[in-house]
Amino acid sequence: QSGNSFHVFDQGQFAKEVLPKYFKHNNMASFVRQLNMYGFRKVVHIEQGGLVKPEKDDTEFQHPYFIRGQEHLLENIKRKVNSVSSIKNEDIKVRQDNVTKLLTDIQVMKGKQESMDSKLMAMK
Repeated sequence: QSGNSFHVFDQGQFAKEVLPKYFKHNNMASFVRQLNMYGFRKVVHIEQGGLVKPEKDDTEFQHPYFIRGQEHLLENIKRKVNSVSSIKNEDIKVRQDNVTKLLTDIQVMKGKQESMDSKLMAMK
């Protein structure tokens, strides 16, 4: 009604008839997971300190940029990315320094091992 959310009133029918038209599946849980990846959240109504049970099978979702009549905001709805691109450059520098230190330590240990091996051979 307010234009800042959408409802799925019959999840079974929605999954059977609507999802296959736009997705390669008809699984409501997969659709909800997709919504979550794009920042949509399920609306939970709380009144008088208790949860209000919605109408039968009514699920409501909202996103700050999903507003009726504000189509220009839709470009701000983007998939959340947890990849290398979200790692800060200073974090990468610290990790590279750690790798360099580990490689140096391994070389030192390798040298000590070779020295110990040659001493052991001499003792034999």
